[in-house]
Amino acid sequence: MQIRPILAALRRHKMATLLIVLQIALTLAVVSNALFIVKTRVVHLSRPSGTDEAHLFVINNQWIGQSDTPHIDAQMRTDLATLRSLPGVRDAFASQAYPLEEGGGGLVRIKHRVERTTKAQLGLSYFADEHAIDTFGTALVAGRNFRADEIGSLGPYDKVVPVVIIITRDLANKLFPDGAAVGQRVYLNDASPSTIIGVVDRLQGSYAGSSTRSIDEDTVLVPARYASTGDGAAFAGGVVYLVRTQPGQLEAVLRSAPAALVAQNRMRLISPENGVVTLAQARTKAYATDRGVAIMMGAVCVLLLLATAGGIVGLSSFWVSQRRRSIGVRRALGATRGDILRYFQTENALIVGIGVVLGVALGIAANLSLMTHYELPRMPLWVLGVGALLLWLLGQLAVFGPARRAAAVPPVEATRSV
Repeated sequence: MQIRPILAALRRHKMATLLIVLQIALTLAVVSNALFIVKTRVVHLSRPSGTDEAHLFVINNQWIGQSDTPHIDAQMRTDLATLRSLPGVRDAFASQAYPLEEGGGGLVRIKHRVERTTKAQLGLSYFADEHAIDTFGTALVAGRNFRADEIGSLGPYDKVVPVVIIITRDLANKLFPDGAAVGQRVYLNDASPSTIIGVVDRLQGSYAGSSTRSIDEDTVLVPARYASTGDGAAFAGGVVYLVRTQPGQLEAVLRSAPAALVAQNRMRLISPENGVVTLAQARTKAYATDRGVAIMMGAVCVLLLLATAGGIVGLSSFWVSQRRRSIGVRRALGATRGDILRYFQTENALIVGIGVVLGVALGIAANLSLMTHYELPRMPLWVLGVGALLLWLLGQLAVFGPARRAAAVPPVEATRSV
């Protein structure tokens, strides 16, 4: 099939060809970036939290009335003993936040040296005790767990100065990329040095939003119970109890645990609406935005592709109706139906090819703009390649119907007047 006659025919329909080329270019730029956003969102919301989500839930406990730190701490110890003694409970501990909570976790600055000029690595912290690792369902990959005598009691105005800490593997690799983290000393929030005694495999922080996406697996376990009294404290006089159940016991413990706490001491408030939350529910809520964006972007891609396919079908059908006599002449001169079919498919491939070249440039420019204004990584070129291939296949499919109608034009059309 000669390309020159096709280009000559396209020059006679410059405006229509230009509109289709621009539509294909814009579709490729938008679809490729939209698909990349969908990919990043799906990868983000599919990441494991590092916990035994299927058997883990939390109780948001608020104290009624005010008391001093020693009384709150004693009550928390009693609550934990009550929870751990319930049938179906594997383990439990108290903290100020939980994974995927979308709030509550403490942001910490971690340095190798306390000097102000030292660049800090950011991380997210949980208050924890010797039961935290088992309750989360994560695993130590190096070092040891906390001991009971290392767990402190913090009041609302006490400064967090842990002697020892446990960190995640992701954070350990960032702090000490060339060596082992266990045994190393770091400074949290420019306080006294803390020794890293253990490294856990994975543990997601309490935030899942895009603002903390780069550090939401950089987690620090601080050996303490936070005895918030509610007198202006940061955590509003409450505590989060994380409870891990035995397999098949989650539903039963969800009912028995809050009732057991209330029976033990009624000077508390556990909201009937959001006082008890499973980690599965927390995941659904935390990633609702990511899921919604992915669905919306997917719908935009489908609509754009359908509009582009419709434009190709419409233009090709118009050209077939305009060229019936010339097609009849070619048929009379010996062109087969296959020749006519290949002509229109080659013509469409050229149009899509020009649009794809322009669309690649627009797609890269759009991605650079998104990187500047939003937290989006650089789009790999293979995404544009996939988009180009998708548009090429779509173009060939869209033109197939009009091309078949063109191939069916009989040679007698050559004898009809224009």
